[in-house]
Amino acid sequence: MMQTRAAIVTGGSRGIGRAIALELARLGYAVVVNYATRPDAADEVVSEIKAAGGEAVAVQGNVASAIDRDILVDRTMAEFDRIDALVNNAGITSQGRKDILEATEESWDLVFDTNLKGPFFLSQRVAKEMIRLLARNRITDGKIINISSVSGYAVSTNRADYCMTKAAIGMMTKLFAQRLADDGITVFEICPGVIESDMTAPVKDKYDRLIAEGIWPIRRWGRPDDVAKAVAAVVSDCFPFSTGERINVDGGFHIRRL
Repeated sequence: MMQTRAAIVTGGSRGIGRAIALELARLGYAVVVNYATRPDAADEVVSEIKAAGGEAVAVQGNVASAIDRDILVDRTMAEFDRIDALVNNAGITSQGRKDILEATEESWDLVFDTNLKGPFFLSQRVAKEMIRLLARNRITDGKIINISSVSGYAVSTNRADYCMTKAAIGMMTKLFAQRLADDGITVFEICPGVIESDMTAPVKDKYDRLIAEGIWPIRRWGRPDDVAKAVAAVVSDCFPFSTGERINVDGGFHIRRL
């Protein structure tokens, strides 16, 4: 019977997801590295975890697909016979970054399906598995961690669908936190600011300038490891009397100033 705690990290092959997967492995978790389109990148993460003595498996799946979500959970249970933590990290930005007056339904559907519907129904499925595992004393508690964004409250009129999904993740976190507290499952939202990644590479020059001008108090880019450390704090029970909480990892960008 598997005793090592197991975690699912969606979008775990690159950027923030990769850093989270590696950090969870460092903490002793067996990690399911979910990916959508880059098996090579996911395999690299798995290889790195295994080389360090950990356990990991890569599982392809688009979180927007109900079939793929079921495959992801079923494969996790088949490999590790438990799920102690789910990190809803997979997400995409607005397609074409069009002005709100030119936004398309095609982008809306794709972004909402990936960034909101997927995490919601994956959390629902995983929560049911966790409740069964808790009843059988297979796990001692459960953690669901949703990776959102400062775009949930800082508007970008050329990414309306993205901003709206990230705002909704905050309410989703509170809803699941309320519903699952009596079952021994806590739910957190981690809210990254601007993080160095392939998603932000096209706007590097812009943010280099804004950071130097002090757009947020800590004058540097955020790094994927910064977000991973916040996930580590949650799964390490550093917040035993908290649930439904937002943890900002944004260099202080959320502070209102005059």
